[in-house]
Amino acid sequence: MDPLFWPSETNSFRRFTPESLAAIEERIAKKKKEQVKVKGKNKDQGVEEDKLTPQLDLKNCKKLPSLYGDIPADLVGEPLEDFDPYYSDHKTFMVVNKRRTIFRFSAAPALFIFGPFNPVRKAAIKILVHS
Repeated sequence: MDPLFWPSETNSFRRFTPESLAAIEERIAKKKKEQVKVKGKNKDQGVEEDKLTPQLDLKNCKKLPSLYGDIPADLVGEPLEDFDPYYSDHKTFMVVNKRRTIFRFSAAPALFIFGPFNPVRKAAIKILVHS
């Protein structure tokens, strides 16, 4: 593949923020509305829709491909928006450590009390992904 067509670092790595979580929740709500509409229209037709699958090179516990460039030092071990299109409507975020290993975590509250932006949970994630 030609290096000119590789995604640039600035476009690939974005911090996971409350705004990005709200955008994910909007996409989930929009998808549910579309599914209800499609179910009503296609009951008699039996049309199958194309299912999106996770990219094999962006699986959990695999190394981040060099295609995505070097991760900036300030984003190592920090929650990032997932750039796999499969997870665009899943409440998840990814963390990449120094060895470029991908870790995925749910954005749902852990133990029903620690949200994704809670300092205790952030510290636990840093410990988990430390190389």
